Amino acid sequence: MTNLDVNCFASGGCTCYSIWIGLAVIVVLCVASWFFSPKGENQVLWRSSLMLAIISCYLMWLITFLAQLHPLIAPRRSDLREQYLE
Repeated sequence: MTNLDVNCFASGGCTCYSIWIGLAVIVVLCVASWFFSPKGENQVLWRSSLMLAIISCYLMWLITFLAQLHPLIAPRRSDLREQYLE
């Protein structure tokens, strides 16, 4: 069991499933763009452009999702008194 799996189960619910579901959707979209791209002399350009756009959108979503799931800096309130900070 990896560290990510332990963190998912320790929090009471695994939010990591959305990553894998998103990846499955992206794979389906890439396969669909491979087979349903317009035929012709620009078919390779269409395939490459569609797959690159789909994968780029997924990577942007994944980075944003993971940054919110495990933030590097914990939020701190600045309006608390010194005695309550500990």
